[in-house]
Amino acid sequence: MKIGITGGIGSGKSYVCNLLQQQGYAVYDCDSAAKRLINTSQEIRQELTNLIGPNTYLDDGRLNKGAVAEFLLASENNAHAIDHIVHPAVFEDFTKSGMDWMESAIIFESGIYRLVDRVIVVTAPEEVRIQRVMQRDGISREKVKEWMSRQLPQDVVRLLANYEIVNDGQTDLNKQLNIILEQCNRLF
Repeated sequence: MKIGITGGIGSGKSYVCNLLQQQGYAVYDCDSAAKRLINTSQEIRQELTNLIGPNTYLDDGRLNKGAVAEFLLASENNAHAIDHIVHPAVFEDFTKSGMDWMESAIIFESGIYRLVDRVIVVTAPEEVRIQRVMQRDGISREKVKEWMSRQLPQDVVRLLANYEIVNDGQTDLNKQLNIILEQCNRLF
């Protein structure tokens, strides 16, 4: 069985994935995979260069983040164009990875949820999420709220997911995770 884990910024989905890894489960990280593929796949490099222009990559071969950010911010269509290049490569890479667990912040937005049998959403109260990100990234409350506004609302993701893990700092994460693991094992 394939299981995806998602959650908005500051929800603690990566922390939950670390708990899974401590129990021996390998978790495919879609964000890390996308970054790796952008820098190593010749096909993606060529497609991004064709889309953005000759300054997409630096002379040393690394992605020119400034040029890409400028392109992304120019229009929503530009962001979708990049997604149409990167997302299919990540989907294929996950499929080839042989892993059963996947972490993706944009599991529903990207469509990668179609590759898993179940989705777990990690949730937390908004103020807890804001404080976590402010502390972690050293950014303002306004910036965190801006990032949060660009993601699907937590209530929407909760409705789309099969399971929820509440990461409010009080509820036992391991207990919740083990209940979900037991339920999934009974299903498959």
